[in-house]
Amino acid sequence: MALPIEGKKAPAFKSVDQNGDPIALADYLGKKVVLFFYPKDDTPTCTTQACNLRDNYAKLKEEGFEVIGVSVDSVKSHKKFEQKHHLPYRLVSDEKHTIVNKYGIWGQKQMMGHTFMGTFRTTYLIDEKGKIRKILNKPVSKSHAEEILAAWKTI
Repeated sequence: MALPIEGKKAPAFKSVDQNGDPIALADYLGKKVVLFFYPKDDTPTCTTQACNLRDNYAKLKEEGFEVIGVSVDSVKSHKKFEQKHHLPYRLVSDEKHTIVNKYGIWGQKQMMGHTFMGTFRTTYLIDEKGKIRKILNKPVSKSHAEEILAAWKTI
C-alpha cells in the first residue's frame, strides 16, 4: 500500500468516536479537516497538543476546519480524555491499528533507551475534496493550532 503524500487523496477510514458513534473521513467531504494522530490519551505531550487545539478550536472553526484526533486508545479512554480536558472535537478509536497503518504512522520508536511500537505524532491537513494538502510531521504540541494555520496559508 502506498503511503499518503501531499496532493493525493487521503486514505479513507471508518471507525467510532469517543461516544461510540460511527465516523468516516468521507463524512467530511466539502470541509477542511485537521486529522491529527497522537500516541496516547492523557500523556503530557499528547495532552498539551489536545489542549492547544481545544484552546484554539474557535479560531480553527472560523477558518473552516473540522478537527479530528486519532489514537489507538479505546473508546472508553477517549471519553475520559475528552471529559477531563473538555475537548470539543471528535476522537477516533483505532484499537486495531487499521487507520495508523493506512497512514503509515505506526512503527518502531525509541525513548530513554527502550524500543517499542507506537504512533508517530503526525497531522494531515485535508482539503474539501479529500486531498492531503500538507503533512506536519512531529508537530509542536504547545503551538499546534498556530502551526496549522500558518501551514495552510502556504498552500
